[in-house]
Amino acid sequence: MKVTGPSGPSSPQGSRPARASGGFSLPSTASSTGAGPTAAASGVSNVSDVSALMALQGVEDVTERRRRAIRRGGGLLDRLEELKLALLQGEAGEGALDRLSRTLREERPVDADAGLNGLLDQIDLRAAVELAKAELRRSAA
Repeated sequence: MKVTGPSGPSSPQGSRPARASGGFSLPSTASSTGAGPTAAASGVSNVSDVSALMALQGVEDVTERRRRAIRRGGGLLDRLEELKLALLQGEAGEGALDRLSRTLREERPVDADAGLNGLLDQIDLRAAVELAKAELRRSAA
C-alpha cells in the first residue's frame, strides 16, 4: 500500500480491498462514498464532545480554589522573606521587590473560609506596606 498524499492510501490492485493480517480490510472507493455523511456527522459529535470536556476542565472546584489561594499566600510570604534577607545584607533588594510586586498582582481566589481570607488579607497588606516603604526609599534617594 502506498500513501500518495493528503488523499490517503492508494491500492495498486484497483477495486480489490486491501487486506491486513487479522481479517481487517479497507473498503473499496466505490463503497466508501456511502459512508461519507456518516463520517462527517460523527466528526461533528466528536468536536462537541471535546468542547464539553474543555468546558468541564475550566470549572474550578472549591478545593482547587483553596489550594491556589494558599499557594499564593505562601508565595507572598516567600517573597517577603527574600526581601528581608536582602535588606539585612545591605542590598536594595530590587529583584525581591519586583518578584513581590508580581506575586501581589496575581489574582487571588476568594475562599469560603473567612479565617483563611482574613489571613490572606493580612499577607497582602504586609506586602503592600513593604512595596510602599520601598517606593518612599526610592523617592528620598
